[in-house]
Amino acid sequence: MVKEWYVLPEKEVIKKLGSSNKGLSDKQAQNLLKKYGENSLKKTAHFNGLKIFFNQFKSFLILILIFAAVVSFLIDSQLDAIIIFLIIFLNAFVGFFQEYKAEKAIEDLKKMIVTNAKVLRNGVVVSIDSRYVVPGDILILEEGDKIVADARILNSDGLKINEASLTGESVSVEKFVKLFKKEVSLSERVNMVYQGTDVVSGSGLALVVETGMDTEFGKISTLVQTVESEKIPLKDKLDKFAKSVGIFILILSGIITALLIFLGADVFQSFLVAVSLAVSAIPEGLPAIISLGLAFATRRMIKKNVLIRRLSASETLGRVSVICTDKTGTLTEEKMKVTSVYVNGKLNPPKGEDKKNFLFKIGVLCNNARYGEKDGKSSWIGDPTESALMIVAKENFLDTDKLLRDELKIKTFAFNSDRKMMSIVRKSEKDFISYVKGAPERIISRSDYELINGVKIRLGDKRKKELSKVYETMAKKGLRVLGFAYNNLKNDFTQNDAEKGLIFVGFQGMIDPPRPEVKGAIKLCKSAGIKVLMITGDSKLTAEAVAKEIGLYGDSIGSDELKEMSDKELLKRIDRVVVFSRIAPEDKLRIIDVLKKKGEIVAMTGDGVNDSLALKRADIGVSMGIRGTDVARDSSDIVLVDDNFASIVEGVKEGRRVFDNIQKFVKYLLSANFYEVFFVLLVMIAFRNPELLPFLPLQILWINLVTDSLPALALSSEEMEKNVMFRKPNHQGILESIKGFIFFSGLVGLILIGIVFLIYLKDIDKARTMVVTSSVVYQMFLVFNCKSSKSVFKSGFNVYLFSAVLFSIGLHLIVLYSLIGNLFGFVKIGLNDWLFILGICIIGFFMVEGYKVFERRIRS
Repeated sequence: MVKEWYVLPEKEVIKKLGSSNKGLSDKQAQNLLKKYGENSLKKTAHFNGLKIFFNQFKSFLILILIFAAVVSFLIDSQLDAIIIFLIIFLNAFVGFFQEYKAEKAIEDLKKMIVTNAKVLRNGVVVSIDSRYVVPGDILILEEGDKIVADARILNSDGLKINEASLTGESVSVEKFVKLFKKEVSLSERVNMVYQGTDVVSGSGLALVVETGMDTEFGKISTLVQTVESEKIPLKDKLDKFAKSVGIFILILSGIITALLIFLGADVFQSFLVAVSLAVSAIPEGLPAIISLGLAFATRRMIKKNVLIRRLSASETLGRVSVICTDKTGTLTEEKMKVTSVYVNGKLNPPKGEDKKNFLFKIGVLCNNARYGEKDGKSSWIGDPTESALMIVAKENFLDTDKLLRDELKIKTFAFNSDRKMMSIVRKSEKDFISYVKGAPERIISRSDYELINGVKIRLGDKRKKELSKVYETMAKKGLRVLGFAYNNLKNDFTQNDAEKGLIFVGFQGMIDPPRPEVKGAIKLCKSAGIKVLMITGDSKLTAEAVAKEIGLYGDSIGSDELKEMSDKELLKRIDRVVVFSRIAPEDKLRIIDVLKKKGEIVAMTGDGVNDSLALKRADIGVSMGIRGTDVARDSSDIVLVDDNFASIVEGVKEGRRVFDNIQKFVKYLLSANFYEVFFVLLVMIAFRNPELLPFLPLQILWINLVTDSLPALALSSEEMEKNVMFRKPNHQGILESIKGFIFFSGLVGLILIGIVFLIYLKDIDKARTMVVTSSVVYQMFLVFNCKSSKSVFKSGFNVYLFSAVLFSIGLHLIVLYSLIGNLFGFVKIGLNDWLFILGICIIGFFMVEGYKVFERRIRS
């Protein structure tokens, strides 16, 4: 295939594709479909359910658990082996179904995309499935259509295309017939339209030159699918954590085994005790609890319009330190709004002033927007600029319907890039009036008069310079400024008559306004220690104006300046930068790489195919659910269903809640599990008698079963801490800030069961029963210590946690006072024994609460 279609003469393009001015015949189209295949983007990596399922087992902790389960089975502890295997598979299924559900949700989003196209076949316009469009087809393009293939313009009547999904530029681009004699950049190819873009206004004909994976979208899609996504930090941290815990437990178990054998215990019995302790100490429920906790978080996030595609991405979002965000549609409403006017020699006169209404009248009568249904809502449909002019006229009490009815449209002279203006001639009673809008400098230069308070005043060079300065002042505020004028005509007018000797009326300045909630979201990011970078394809002035309005203050860098800077210079300056404008896709990748060199965790938003590589390179890729292309969504970790920046911030809050809750049940599991291992070791060293083992193997496994499951899981449903968005992002490991708590609470548990064991040592069976029961009860108090870094009495009531604790205590009571207890070597204990256990465990509970107060004071 020829690649430079835009530099070939029109006749040559038609000849090479075997087409004609009447389009293809049905037979030609069928043959070409066989030759080129369907017009669709193909995935090189399809969703493979089996592969996704087996990926859930790629964790060091899971491998340790599989080893522990196998050993448990071999030493006739089948119950424990079955429980561990159930936990492993529960973890795998939770992870699998979350990713499966996310893929299904994305498929549903894809179904919302229009798939039909109007083409010329056998000289007749027909509507066909876009998959069957082939090179040589002639597309019939009208306002609101989605471009389904790359095509060369054959005819244009005011055709404007929104190419934001491909180039990042939010302002629509005029397309017309033109021959280039040399290569130009994609954004400059005004004689081409590209797949995935939209017709904003006007109409035209275009000859399809590339389809499917040969389109510009397809090329980038192919490239993106060869790039590996960044590794999710949580998986790395869990693997490091698992290795540390696993190695430590294996060493301890080896020491205990050697010590028991040295003291004369049976070799098999010694091995059994060591394995039981190891299985108990390994937090085997951790993977399942983390997966379920993340699954609960993703369910909460979807209610806030954040769709998580990869389970652990929800936690990573909570540790993001930089959010690189698009402007159009994410920070802004993606619709133009008139915010400033100049009329009657005044900038922004009072609203509703009758004398300025003629300015808005021209905006209505020189306009192609129409009122109708869009996305299920009644609104102005057409070019966003023209829609804004209609809306502002309504806001200033003009009856737009009556104006359009009273003045009949006679002739339209469409906008083009040479004239930089548009005019519509209308007939009002017996008069012909030309209503004109366009680039301010062109309107000023073609005006001979200015209308001030209803009076025509001759416009001299001095006044024209003054008007130019007014326009520049408005433009420096980031506004898109249009000039408005009119002219009285005779019935034999020409285009030149309609657009010369004009009477200048004024300017209207407009901008894509920020979403109302964005300013608050930016403020929240600042309090949370998260830097927000606006990265846009729009102009520097526009980007700076929006940034200022939403509360982003700092340096602004344009693409030209960025290209001249080295990575070293950018690294030094990037902390002060808040805006990058006119940014190309490769610039985004460079910005991400520089931020990562600084050790930042980066979230990058994007909607177009041009954003896909950056979405994969970022720690968290955030694509758009409404505006986003399939390629962008497939490259991302998270999809914003409503395209709203504020939803990212809600996701960050949920992500921080997830990390907090992971830490809560990690510190609970490790605090509860390790002191038992050390207690066995201390008893063996102190008494040097294997007959005085404080736990039997099954008793160790029972403590593990009854305390490590439901209570730990219930911690994942803890409410969000009040200070969650008033602290810096956590870049530390899972254990980093909770080591002190684990050590202290484990030490308290060790002391408590040591006291119990010594008091009841005369009857070893009762001593073991008391130690096991004390350990269970202490851990039920400990889980409440773990539910908040603050005082448990200041945290909210967690009904799931309360129910889980009651269930675990109830389960232990059933086993203790039934025949099942004999299997575990338990004996019945009395009321006084229970009062002693409760008393000593309550003391332990308040000791741990006291440590939390002490720790907070030290850190503050």
